[in-house]
Amino acid sequence: MQLTADSIICLHELLIRTDNKNFIIEDLVTHEFYEMPVVCIDAIELINDGLSLGEIEHLLIEKYPDEEIDLLDFGQQLLELDLVEMVDGAKVSLEKTRNHEELGLKWISPKLGKIFFNRFTRFFYPLLLLVNLFLFVKDTDLFPRYQDLFVFDTMMFNILLYAGISIVLIFIHECGHILAIRSFNLPTRLQIGSRLFFVVFETDLTQGWKLSSKDRNLLFLAGLYFDSFILFIALILKMSNASSHGFINGIISLIIFDIVIRIIYQCCIYMKTDLYYVFENSTGNYNLMESGIEYLTALLNRKRKAVKNKIIVFYSFFFLIGILLTFSMFSYYYLPQLVYIMINVLPGFTESVSSLKFWDALVFCAQMLIFLLLLSYSLFKKFESKREYRTIYSGEENNI
Repeated sequence: MQLTADSIICLHELLIRTDNKNFIIEDLVTHEFYEMPVVCIDAIELINDGLSLGEIEHLLIEKYPDEEIDLLDFGQQLLELDLVEMVDGAKVSLEKTRNHEELGLKWISPKLGKIFFNRFTRFFYPLLLLVNLFLFVKDTDLFPRYQDLFVFDTMMFNILLYAGISIVLIFIHECGHILAIRSFNLPTRLQIGSRLFFVVFETDLTQGWKLSSKDRNLLFLAGLYFDSFILFIALILKMSNASSHGFINGIISLIIFDIVIRIIYQCCIYMKTDLYYVFENSTGNYNLMESGIEYLTALLNRKRKAVKNKIIVFYSFFFLIGILLTFSMFSYYYLPQLVYIMINVLPGFTESVSSLKFWDALVFCAQMLIFLLLLSYSLFKKFESKREYRTIYSGEENNI
């Protein structure tokens, strides 16, 4: 739809909230959220007053002489974001329809969420993280080793056991996010996603944009808090007589292995992990990963780029630390496990069909195939969602 300086547009009903630096806009029709700077908010208020785009542009140029103001471009962005209801009194015919999945899990009572997330637990969970760290420092034998994966001599049993334990622990992790957002009486949903080469479950925390920055951090940290609680129990059992039995000790060690790996992985904020969102949310610098990659790319190309935002430089440092941490985990855990599997499992294909080693190798490869299919599915879903992604950045990056 072509806009002119005389165009008068009517927007959907919007709810505007103050955030760390800019403002969060909620479209009460589509229930989507957008971050916008103050100049955009002024433009929206003038649009709601019934002024034409040309009149609004004139007023904003006077108020913001240092900003690049282009209301036709801004109006076009609003159209693309499906925030416009009418143009010059004519109903807008959307070129695309949004298929929003209805958020649910409303059957989980907010009172149940508040049992786990309240004033007391806001101090209890961080303290528990420090206690777990102290236990590892006090007894380094508690720290997981790559051999912890191999509870049985048969690899297919090890993979099944690890997969079962991981699913349970991931579900507990996601329950933390779910209970946290339900404690604020907000809806959510559980879906499948991917991080690097891991298949993961993801809790939709979109409605968390209704909350303050501090409360949003609680939503992001809730899964990690539940992980730390399970880890604490496992460490206590490991240090007690409960782990004296070989099989029980193997299960406990595998639980510790899985949780510690996932906590370390959460620190790799070159991916959009829970801790990445905490970092992004606390600084108020959204789209931080994209800005950090752009900054690092410029450095690698030996292009001097003046960066006004020091947070981007700070994040870029941890971006590189996260990559180093990933390679360290691969070298310390995954590479030795891969070597062990190649030496002890894959030679099973040379055995007879009636041999347990042959079936162990076959089932192991089938398990890996299922994993790759799930990963491919999650990557496809992510690619599809990115095609529909739209956002408005700061006034420095977009004309208004």
